[in-house]
Amino acid sequence: MKNIAAFFDIDGTLYRDSLMIEHFKKLIKYEVIDPALWHSHVKHTYTEWQKRVGEYEDYMEELAEIYVEALKGLGKDEISFISQQVINLKGDQVYTYTRDQIEWHKSQGHKVFFISGSPEHLVARMAKKYGVEDCKGTEYLLNPDGTFTGEVIPNWDADSKNKVIHRFVEQYNIDLALSYAYGDTNGDLSMMNLVGNPVAINPTRELLDNIRRDITLSKKATIIIERKDIIYKLNSDVNTIRSL
Repeated sequence: MKNIAAFFDIDGTLYRDSLMIEHFKKLIKYEVIDPALWHSHVKHTYTEWQKRVGEYEDYMEELAEIYVEALKGLGKDEISFISQQVINLKGDQVYTYTRDQIEWHKSQGHKVFFISGSPEHLVARMAKKYGVEDCKGTEYLLNPDGTFTGEVIPNWDADSKNKVIHRFVEQYNIDLALSYAYGDTNGDLSMMNLVGNPVAINPTRELLDNIRRDITLSKKATIIIERKDIIYKLNSDVNTIRSL
């Protein structure tokens, strides 16, 4: 008998912000990297993203490039210590709907997975905190001496997440037609196309437009909007909205 799975993105889907950005901030706070890097390179990009004047993926890609360069040469122990601090301090700042869905899936005996573009050293700790079956994030490569090389194997695009899901399908004997996928950006679109129960949580305009353009996907997708203490559920092929 095949298993039912639930695949969750993290940033913007479970966690309310970006784990990578929180890690970046903590590295600066603990003076592991130069604070001037934030003011000279990151602050403007991050502020523009907060104002929502452009595409989320564009800002994250730019910020990821600066983050990768900042980590180059740092030791694994330094990175790991700050990573755990991020999860300890920020790991509970999540969307209520997503947190409850994780627990519901586990109660149903479903296999729960985190598939995220955030760094593996953060994703793995978040996965442990929420007791999920397995996870995959962006891999940050290390030198033999344990320092970061400055090279990554990304996991933030649709193709990468697609490959990860297919690997989990084979490894855990998953029935995709009965499974679920949760995401918020266009990088999660491939996950949603693969499963029978796709859920977009506070989706970007690009993701929502792509869902509505796809006749098959629009009929099976659910749109969740969480604002303060109210959760709204929308069917993507209609204009009605229902408060849960």
